[in-house]
Amino acid sequence: MFIPIGTDNPLRQKPTVNYILIALNFIIFLYTFGPNPEQGTVLRDGMERFELHPGSPQLFQFITYAFLHASWMHIIGNMLFLYIFGNSVNDKLGHIGYALLYLGGAVFSGMGHALASQSPVLGASGAVAAITGAYMVLFPKTYIHVLYVIFFIGTIEVPAIYFILLKLIIWDNVVPHSFGAGSNIAYSAHLAGYFFGVAIPMGMLAFKLLPHSHYDLWALVQRWRRRAEYNSMVNKGYDPFGNSKVKKQVKSRVTNIQEESPESAEIQRIREKISDAIYQADLGRATDYYLEMLALDNNQILPQQNQLDIANKLMQTAQYEHAAKAYEDFLQHYTRYPFTEQVDLMLGLIYARYLHQNDKAVVCLEKALNKLNDPGQKQMCQDELDRIK
Repeated sequence: MFIPIGTDNPLRQKPTVNYILIALNFIIFLYTFGPNPEQGTVLRDGMERFELHPGSPQLFQFITYAFLHASWMHIIGNMLFLYIFGNSVNDKLGHIGYALLYLGGAVFSGMGHALASQSPVLGASGAVAAITGAYMVLFPKTYIHVLYVIFFIGTIEVPAIYFILLKLIIWDNVVPHSFGAGSNIAYSAHLAGYFFGVAIPMGMLAFKLLPHSHYDLWALVQRWRRRAEYNSMVNKGYDPFGNSKVKKQVKSRVTNIQEESPESAEIQRIREKISDAIYQADLGRATDYYLEMLALDNNQILPQQNQLDIANKLMQTAQYEHAAKAYEDFLQHYTRYPFTEQVDLMLGLIYARYLHQNDKAVVCLEKALNKLNDPGQKQMCQDELDRIK
């Protein structure tokens, strides 16, 4: 058994709509849930009309069914997934966009079930699948913290794209659905929800209706396509340098650089290893290479997102001194980063709680306090300042 229990994706603002949806689902569950052993139902009398009945559906049922649940385990499982993946999606899409994606996922998954089955259906699983699919599109290279229970209990970190695509979509839904597994699980609704959750954000990214990052799924697909085109052209005899003369000049320059500074050549090789590791979503290996690079040249800096990812990973693995330097270098080189207050807050907490350098902590926390918008973060920042002062 593998259960997601968190992600390493930081939030910029409070995911208010997601909290409201979770609360609303629990409130409706408490009001409608009422097992009736004689009739074999799980809803109070009169609540069955809010389920989705594919044989004679009414329009309102494509929304209402998604707020009904059959048991405590049913709603707890759905709301756990919604909390873990929905917070980040809410943060990325904004409150209105997130609410529309959730409700649209409920409707689309209900349609998917109605086309494949005549059995009544209830539950937020389809809507939650849409949110989970959207998380995979928007944050494919973040890490999911997974609790596993096999012969013993433990936790592992898995890249989001692998966990969601391979485990949640294919193993949990495509495989049993393909083999006609007999159960009361609405696989068609789940798959329709995942399709909706992947297609809508991908479309928004493709048409630039949603700001994209260097690491969302659209960017990964585009880089893969360009790399495939380039490899194909090279295999057909294309000379990327344009002519042999330029090729010789470039080779000569590289040779001269290596002759002048073998250390520079080694640093370049390590930087390439870092890029490859990050591309493969292996932040642990990338972090090891980063520290190896700093041992050769303490002034090295990575591209903006790479530097921030490495700093976050160093923080997560309790390498606080290295994390502090990585954050400091980030702030020094990327002054136009739009969320520097978040980095200042993290750096201040490291200096205050782990490195016990209160003077540096005060400077960072005061800078963060002046820019933070999230009330919870502002309060945490102020509390830490009060403590160390």
